Amino acid sequence: MSPARTLATAARVLRQLRHDPRSIALLLLVPCLMLFLLRYVFDGSPQTFDNIGGSLLGIFPLITMFLVTSIATLRERTSGTLERLLAMPLGKSDLIAGYALAFGLLAIVQSTLATGLAVWFLGLDVIGSPWLLLLVALLDALLGTALGLFVSAFAASEFQAVQFMPAVIFPQLLLCGLFTPRDQMAPALEAISDVLPMSYAVDGMNEVLRHPDITGDFVRDVLVVAGCGLLVLGLGAATLRRRTA
Repeated sequence: MSPARTLATAARVLRQLRHDPRSIALLLLVPCLMLFLLRYVFDGSPQTFDNIGGSLLGIFPLITMFLVTSIATLRERTSGTLERLLAMPLGKSDLIAGYALAFGLLAIVQSTLATGLAVWFLGLDVIGSPWLLLLVALLDALLGTALGLFVSAFAASEFQAVQFMPAVIFPQLLLCGLFTPRDQMAPALEAISDVLPMSYAVDGMNEVLRHPDITGDFVRDVLVVAGCGLLVLGLGAATLRRRTA
């Protein structure tokens, strides 16, 4: 890897996104809008928002980063840009790291906006530090970026990239503990949920909501989410290929 090439790739991706207001709106505004709507859907029961708001604060950034990253990377391939880039002295790791850096910067902005809105405007009841909420939200967004980069290698069109969402995201959404505690699921489903990264993202958020100090479970959850993100980024670099006819 070359730091200069990685930074150049990240700068190019950010310049492209600057001219794509729809993607920017999806990244920065949709998670905030969904949290806002959720708060007032449960306006008569604020406790419900407190119970699930933290979980969704981690889930929404993961989903939006997954969608935008997978589609943006696929555009590079289908337009021929990726093939031209790989013909240059640019390694796959440089390309993946550049994309991860660019979307990671956007993830910081996204997570900051969503966390600030939930805690200081919508009144999400947090016993722990809001900065820890921000940390988990950021790691979730980076995990979504890594998953998007990875699945884009297996899609031939933007429509197919979106189709990966039910296969990659929805099972994690159902099994992460958002709808029912994981220990109350069927044993087989609980075992599956134990190996899905979104489960640890939700658990990490809940640890911050319920405990004033950093717990051992919180550290475990953060390390698992971060480790899964790095692992998937490595797989993305290994599976990155040019567009073939």
